[in-house]
Amino acid sequence: MTEKKLLMGNEAIALGAIEAGVQVVTGYPGTPSTEALETIARYAENCGIYTEWSSNEKVALETAVGAAYSGAKALVTMKQVGLNVASDPLMSLTYIGVKGALVLLVADDPGPHSSQTEQDTRSFGHFANIPVLDPANPQEAYELTKLAFEVSHEFETPVILRTTTRVSHSCADVELLNPEPAPVEASSEGFTKDRRWTIFPRLTAERHPLLENMQIQLSDRFSDLPYNSVSGSGKIGIIASGVSALYVKEAVKGFEELFSLFRVGTVYPYPEKTALSFLKGIEKLIVVEELDPYLEEQTLQLIGKAHLPIDVYGKKNGFFPVSGEYNVDIVIDCINKVLAELGETASLSHSVPAISRGDLPPLPVRAPTLCAGCMHRTVFYAFKQAAKQLKKNSQLETIFSGDIGCYTLGNAYPLNMVDTCLCMGAGISIAGGLSRANPQAKQVAFIGDSTFFHSGIPAVINAVYNGADVTLAVLDNRTTAMTGHQPHPGIGMTVLGSTSKAIDIACVIKSCGVEFVRSVDIDSLGNSLEGCIEAAKEAMEFKGPSAVVFKGKCVGITKSGTRLTIDTESCTGCGFCVKQLGCPAIFLPSGEEKPVIQDSCSGCGLCAQVCPSGAIKESGVKK
Repeated sequence: MTEKKLLMGNEAIALGAIEAGVQVVTGYPGTPSTEALETIARYAENCGIYTEWSSNEKVALETAVGAAYSGAKALVTMKQVGLNVASDPLMSLTYIGVKGALVLLVADDPGPHSSQTEQDTRSFGHFANIPVLDPANPQEAYELTKLAFEVSHEFETPVILRTTTRVSHSCADVELLNPEPAPVEASSEGFTKDRRWTIFPRLTAERHPLLENMQIQLSDRFSDLPYNSVSGSGKIGIIASGVSALYVKEAVKGFEELFSLFRVGTVYPYPEKTALSFLKGIEKLIVVEELDPYLEEQTLQLIGKAHLPIDVYGKKNGFFPVSGEYNVDIVIDCINKVLAELGETASLSHSVPAISRGDLPPLPVRAPTLCAGCMHRTVFYAFKQAAKQLKKNSQLETIFSGDIGCYTLGNAYPLNMVDTCLCMGAGISIAGGLSRANPQAKQVAFIGDSTFFHSGIPAVINAVYNGADVTLAVLDNRTTAMTGHQPHPGIGMTVLGSTSKAIDIACVIKSCGVEFVRSVDIDSLGNSLEGCIEAAKEAMEFKGPSAVVFKGKCVGITKSGTRLTIDTESCTGCGFCVKQLGCPAIFLPSGEEKPVIQDSCSGCGLCAQVCPSGAIKESGVKK
């Protein structure tokens, strides 16, 4: 008996995995993938599923591989840039294969909304010879998750379930076979010793032809699946996958007789038989897809191989944007461009009349910023002051390398404290490289606690080994704040809430050979700023690798203390607190001479410590 539930796409994936019999789930938090593992964690104890947040995506995949080698069904979750971290073991795994089942949930981020890149995992699957399933909505996400486990087990290969932000985070009614997850049956056979599990060039050479042949078998298998469906009988064909197919369906309402739509749910290997049958029934073809022209290239190859006289309109000839997130209005406008090119009199209409920008009132500027009371602001300001004193005393400039996390926002005005930011863990290594090319500048690298465990440790070792003159500032707010406050190895708690060994960051840095290591607890209202400045100065003056671990609480979890207020009689209206800190709780009302502190104040006390007139006091109002 089935039952419908309103589910987010990631929740649907989680329930699909549980229904498929998943036994081991690993991952690293990254928007928009995070909720899938968190949902499984809620059911893990009752269902007998091992679940963990791993230290990074490479470790997560390798842990899942060990389970899959033993016959277990495993799931790994990550976002598209996390796939870069996991790609080394994954590329080799495609040759070796698995024994149980292994599915990778990889969430792409067209836009991008919260990522460094707009990379397209469909292209990675093609490059790596890994089957890729591309659901369009939460219902398909649920069903294709189960299919992914079936295909992985049957063909002994890893399978990628690729979603995008709109699929992962959209909500819809999902028809579930088992609305209440039941305990997973133990099906792991245990590890059997076999030369297959040890990759050598000879084994790779033997298995590569098998891997290529598997793509042909999968293409035939996928061609018969309902997720690759054709609708309509018009002579203008449209091919789309994922959420783009839903945009197309809505865009052509009222003009269905003009088009035929081929929805592709199994994007790699390309379902050639179904695609060829579709192509033989049309005269012109439109390809609608976000990010890479993946379907367009696959279809062009098939058209060439079959010698079909079909003109294709997509990204490659400029009819659709080559990057960014699509929506219904964009799809309508682009299809209309094609119809005009074809001489068609029909024109798709917008369900809501388009509004020109000139008719819209200006929106207020809401630049991203650190939260009111964030401990990172105190550290950034401390290093800013320490750098000024260093320049005054020794004429040395300071270059500040950042990393991926909330603290990337330290680059914003008025702090201006992040000069570089590339990827997880890169700040320390980049600082080392900058020190070689800029010997007359001091290098400071900021990194968060979760990111330190993710990929910062090898960079610390490299700095010590090669004697790089860099100062490392670890911003330890006791959580993985940017993705929703997940635990990490430094907290002493797992995703399931059980107690574990807390890894001390300062001890790790010392064990890597860094001679100067300090730990600073950032207190509430008091003298925390002076302590931070002093620690920053000492570290920057040290010749060679040095480190300061700044410990504090994330205000997204725990407010610091008592709200602050401004004594208008003492305040001189200098605006120093506004101009120097950029705290969103302090602002200068239009037409006023003196700033005010809003209810969003968390009582960190930094503004009180920098106010030159001592006008900022505790209000007595607890947060």
